[in-house]
Amino acid sequence: MAARAAPGLEGAPQHEQISHTKLSADDEWNLQQERMYKMHRGHESMHVEMVLIFLCALVVAQIVLVQWRQRHGRSYNLVTLLQMWVVPLYFTIKLYWWRFLSMWGMFSVITSYVLFRATRKPLSGRTPRLVYKWFLLIYKLSCAFGVVGYLAIIFTMCGFHLFFRIKARDSMDFGIVSLFYGLYYGVMGRDFAEICSDYMASTLGFYSGSGMPTRSLSDDICAVCGQKIIVELDEEGLIENTYQLSCKHVFHEFCIRGWCIVGKKQTCPYCKEKVDLKRMINNPWERTHFLYGQILDWLRYLVAWQPVVIGIVQGINYSLGLE
Repeated sequence: MAARAAPGLEGAPQHEQISHTKLSADDEWNLQQERMYKMHRGHESMHVEMVLIFLCALVVAQIVLVQWRQRHGRSYNLVTLLQMWVVPLYFTIKLYWWRFLSMWGMFSVITSYVLFRATRKPLSGRTPRLVYKWFLLIYKLSCAFGVVGYLAIIFTMCGFHLFFRIKARDSMDFGIVSLFYGLYYGVMGRDFAEICSDYMASTLGFYSGSGMPTRSLSDDICAVCGQKIIVELDEEGLIENTYQLSCKHVFHEFCIRGWCIVGKKQTCPYCKEKVDLKRMINNPWERTHFLYGQILDWLRYLVAWQPVVIGIVQGINYSLGLE
């Protein structure tokens, strides 16, 4: 009898485990939320204290980062770029996001080669166009991915996915992933483009970040790429036109647009006079590119420094015994 009872006793846990595995994803989510609610019940005062610590850390971090950026902008940009390059890699390997890792590796290899070309001395005459073409491609692709991701999220929230028999979770995941890819590579591309622009312009000698140019600029030379300007101002070029800034300095249109829109420069590469970007933008589509660039600059803080702030807050909570 004892031998027969043993299998019955062993079978009960198996039946319970099988019934637990039959839970749907929504039921599993509700069960986890219920457990979380029971675990944190009665800790309202502790939660208020943790929220206050988080808000104070957020304000202090914002003040410190703004002061750092104003006083030492170069070091701030370099550290921010390193943060954005390394931090997502850590989470990618930890969470086994191989698709993002493969795209990150391809982007890093090509961008490293472009950065290598931009920092060579003497600078090849073809390098500036190679740099701006690559980062302009990244910029446009990131804008396209960002728009598609945003529309997919709105598409799901409005319930349009039901007409195409697409699951809400799949549609939302596609929108979030596309939006993240667009914003992340958009920020990375603009930051690397700015570094390459500084190196190339300082190598040519027509631009200096802190002083006067080391070379005088001729009327028929572009200060961005250092190559001869063939097309006159009033001529219609076959490949590209010539563009003149309000300071009367003349450039290849592709070069000066890459310098201002892609490389995030708002001054003349030679005399540092303020560039009127509204005058440079000819159509509404280019205006959206400029607006998208401003959004990317704002999101840089969110992607690069927000995880650091959260880590500091968690360290403070752990040292104070708040869980």
